[in-house]
Amino acid sequence: MEPVSLLVGAALLASGFLAGRLGRRRPPPPPPVTPVCGCGHPLSQHDRDTSTCYAELKRDTYDKRGRWSGHSWVPCTCRQYVGPRPIDEVFAPRLLPPTAD
Repeated sequence: MEPVSLLVGAALLASGFLAGRLGRRRPPPPPPVTPVCGCGHPLSQHDRDTSTCYAELKRDTYDKRGRWSGHSWVPCTCRQYVGPRPIDEVFAPRLLPPTAD
């Protein structure tokens, strides 16, 4: 092979490599993590003592004839079960006060 064509090929290869390395976009940082309940609302909208959710959901409403008449906002009915608490404590209040360890 000719030395000039080898040098031109090497220069093209090096310039392509450098353009790819310098022109690469950095990935954006991940969004901040917020703890989410099983209903999809953040845990900040739940009461810790009663485990009720204060968020509202948008539901479709219909008139007497069955035609769609818009949206209405209803309270979320979840009970904030996100694990590893026993399911009994979620749906029934504790009978005894918590013990001090």
